[in-house]
Amino acid sequence: MISAVSQWARYGVPDDFWPIAILSILLCISGFIGGFYYFFRLRVLENIPTSKIRSAAQGYLELIGRGQLLEGPEIIAPLTGKSCTWFSYMIQERRRSRRSNHWATIKQATSDEMFLLIDDTGQCLIDPEGASVIPSETNTWFGTSARPVPGNSYSWKISSPGRYRYIEKRMHPGDDLFAIGFYQTVGGANSEINFNADVLILLKEWKSDSKQLLNKFDRNKDSRIDMHEWELVRKAALDEVMKQHSELTAVPTANILALSYSHRYRKTL
Repeated sequence: MISAVSQWARYGVPDDFWPIAILSILLCISGFIGGFYYFFRLRVLENIPTSKIRSAAQGYLELIGRGQLLEGPEIIAPLTGKSCTWFSYMIQERRRSRRSNHWATIKQATSDEMFLLIDDTGQCLIDPEGASVIPSETNTWFGTSARPVPGNSYSWKISSPGRYRYIEKRMHPGDDLFAIGFYQTVGGANSEINFNADVLILLKEWKSDSKQLLNKFDRNKDSRIDMHEWELVRKAALDEVMKQHSELTAVPTANILALSYSHRYRKTL
């Protein structure tokens, strides 16, 4: 039997050898980078301290508790109509081409409404915007219209699944919840206040609307803000910031976790 090396020596390297070799090398490199990234991420997650809400320090941490809805309107999953604390959904259409069939996403959305995480020491607002979430429940079903038929959400035929596929992921009130993110306490007498920085921000905002600034502070109507008038602008900005800070310290304290990663966990006995 003539070896591959002998064949290449006699007939030359096949035309498709280098594209396949380059593709294989790229796949190996991407696999190595991906594996290293997820290993590093796992180690970071393992090293983040688990905290109780009452004694949690400000900064990056993890909380374990139960998800609950805030008072007021419920969060409703769009496709199934179920009450939930978080949802994500996709509607896909089967599209055919000469070479293959594939599912094309025609509509999708993810919830960014806040909900609560409660443990045995207190409660914390969860802001899920942009977070990586592993849901407690995922439903996939098929139909013949671009929206699921109300009251018939999960019916489909194996032999003819339909032109459309619906995928909805959810987390529900009462689900055990594991959450990682940046934790901070806002409001109340302990609110962090930086008068100088907030005054500068407000002045920059006012200066961006020069017409309104002139209408309000150009006392001599010369179409410019002189030194005396600028002192009035600064004093007005300081008064406004002091008013805002006074209102902030008067509101009840709230704990907020800007969610980075979350999933439902199962208690071990």
